[in-house]
Amino acid sequence: MALKSTIYKAELDIADLDRDYYARHSLTLACHPSESETRMMTGLAAFALNAHERLAFSRGLGETEEPDLWQRDLTGELEVWIELGHPEEKRLSKACGRSHQVIVYTYSASPELWWKPISEGLSRFRNLRVQSFDSSQVKALASLVERSMDLSCTIQEGCLWMRDASGREVELGLSTLKD
Repeated sequence: MALKSTIYKAELDIADLDRDYYARHSLTLACHPSESETRMMTGLAAFALNAHERLAFSRGLGETEEPDLWQRDLTGELEVWIELGHPEEKRLSKACGRSHQVIVYTYSASPELWWKPISEGLSRFRNLRVQSFDSSQVKALASLVERSMDLSCTIQEGCLWMRDASGREVELGLSTLKD
């Protein structure tokens, strides 16, 4: 019998000073048994950084043809394709052909080990951006996990601060591998 995903609820207040975006999102997150809470929270941080009324989580790790998050326009065309971790070069090439913008957020200790071998093959894609979270800061995000979360997120000058209702806060910095 297959194990089922654990469902989390998150109320996320976003104040993105870089984009002048201010909104509250009610989100349902499914954490697959093979997925860590750190990865799930990285997805939540990626959502906050790209928040939009049509940005949504996909069906998850079991769907190989879908990104982790995506945004479609009103006609159904893909506007934004967001991947977490270390997707393969072929997958990113395909995504760049299907979506207006593709963003990858890595969160490992050595993202260069993944990026360097595939960077040349992907350099031609102007719609691909690759960013890396500091791995130690991302691990701290797991301390905010609860089955029902009330979080606020502030984004300013490329830094993200996430706080829970009890006042615990995690700061996330980003470095750019490809812009």
